[in-house]
Amino acid sequence: MDAQGRGRADNIDPADQWVLNPNTGEYELRLSPSAAQPPVPGPRRPSSRDGGATGRTRQPAGEDRQSPRARGADVPAPRSARRRNAEPEAPQGRRAARRPVKKKSTAKKVLLWTGGSMAFVLVAVTAAGYLYIKHLNDNITSVSDDGASTGGFSKDEAINILLIGTDKRTGKGNEGYGDSGSVGHADTTILLHLSKDRSNATALSIPRDLIVDIPDCPTQQADGSRKVITGSHGVRFNESLGQDDRTPSCTMRTVTELTGIKPDDFMVADFNAVKSLTEAVGGVEVCLAKDIDDKDSHLKLSKGTHNISGEQALAFVRTRHSVGFGGDLSRIGLQQQFLSALMRKLKGNSTLSSPTKMVKLAEAGTKALTVDDKLDSISKLKDLGLEMGKLNPKNLTFATVPVVDNPAEKVHSTVVLNEGKAPAVFDAIKNDVSFSDVKKKQKAAKDAQAARLKGAKAPASEVRVRILNGGAAAGSAQAVLSWLQNDAGVTKSENSGNAPAPLGRTTLEYGPDQAAQARRLAALMGLSGAAMKPGKSVTNSQGLPAMTLTLGKDFKGAGVPLTPSAKAPDVDKSTADKVKCAA
Repeated sequence: MDAQGRGRADNIDPADQWVLNPNTGEYELRLSPSAAQPPVPGPRRPSSRDGGATGRTRQPAGEDRQSPRARGADVPAPRSARRRNAEPEAPQGRRAARRPVKKKSTAKKVLLWTGGSMAFVLVAVTAAGYLYIKHLNDNITSVSDDGASTGGFSKDEAINILLIGTDKRTGKGNEGYGDSGSVGHADTTILLHLSKDRSNATALSIPRDLIVDIPDCPTQQADGSRKVITGSHGVRFNESLGQDDRTPSCTMRTVTELTGIKPDDFMVADFNAVKSLTEAVGGVEVCLAKDIDDKDSHLKLSKGTHNISGEQALAFVRTRHSVGFGGDLSRIGLQQQFLSALMRKLKGNSTLSSPTKMVKLAEAGTKALTVDDKLDSISKLKDLGLEMGKLNPKNLTFATVPVVDNPAEKVHSTVVLNEGKAPAVFDAIKNDVSFSDVKKKQKAAKDAQAARLKGAKAPASEVRVRILNGGAAAGSAQAVLSWLQNDAGVTKSENSGNAPAPLGRTTLEYGPDQAAQARRLAALMGLSGAAMKPGKSVTNSQGLPAMTLTLGKDFKGAGVPLTPSAKAPDVDKSTADKVKCAA
């Protein structure tokens, strides 16, 4: 077994001994019947490098230990499905004790890649290597989301993952890349939206030089202390991370403030992820429309198609001065092309069916990842990877937040939102509209709306509703109250102040016996079926049951219809199944 573990017994590749069991859908180790089979060793235990006693698990008395050399560098100790199912889960209290993760001084300086878009690829890697992730669990670093997320993604809902990368240069082999003293800003950020039916996804890039408002941010610092970091008005988006000790949760809050979309989770990757992942898959194919010799990124490639990996791949995703207008928007285009190529490679060859490649990909992915504490479990990462694995590359659309040059600058080094186009992009994502399959999504949206609104409607005089302001302009609740009572005949309505938390979209929650009232109010307000939330009624100021109308950030004014558009916005975009040469 020792020789086989190192791949030297009878010239047998250990990967060939892993066989797919069609009954379970999992790979199992099948050794020769003639081979002696010693007791199966347990999974690798955390070492002292994982941060002292924090989060460590003691090895049970009597359990065999086996060195990495004896087990094999690439293939973890095999375990049957029965053995895996029989293993107890780690106590909740012990996992909680791991947060915040505390590692040695060198490990604390986690190298975070400027191409945070690579985190998307790592989700796919999780799907490929989930059979081994339990073995690699201690590679993953987690930090608190500080209450900035929805509380984590759900399998039966649309998923929004914030992928963050920084310009921090710490780490072996990366000291020469630019500003080695950077605190680690949000240099590249992508909001990845996976549709509820998993038929399509949108990867929306947010420019680092976009002028935004950063809200106040409660944070948990690396030493475990709590700190509320004061927000900033009219600054670059990249200052939402690193500046003034801001954590990834501050970037998450800034995205919510900007788009009205509250992410479910965040993920961060590092420089070395690009190198190791591209090497693990044998490189990815990219295309250039001209020769490039960039002294800053160290990329030197001729016009045409190239297979790149390792340092060359890292140089490609960092290049900006030699393409387009030489700015951040041009680099975003390169990163989107790179991600498209890598996704095609993962989907188009034998990577996902090779146990050896899966081990290497999972090893690289888990070492490179920093995730929020809602993703700090093997089961969650596996589930997220499986949800992502349902996506066809042709239905993954890459787009960038519409912007224009900042009119306040003579030399345009920053950008501001294109107010004519950006709201439509944000609304499309909030309303789960596909950027790649518009007709199908239009029909689905209309069918869903018709189903919710179908049925009898109560008279306006019988509608009883409380109105809350959940992110609309100040005074909106009172304006709606006046309109409902004076113009719409809904006299049993009242202003109940501010909602407990802001919402991106206006919602109407009602009890089982209030459906007819809800349909009437939806018709008056121009609400879509998606805005109607069957739930429970509450009591109004008279102690009578009432519905709750919460005005979100999408509220446009009293009497203005709020039915969302099912039409995809008119923006520059590309899909992951097509090659676009960088110019």
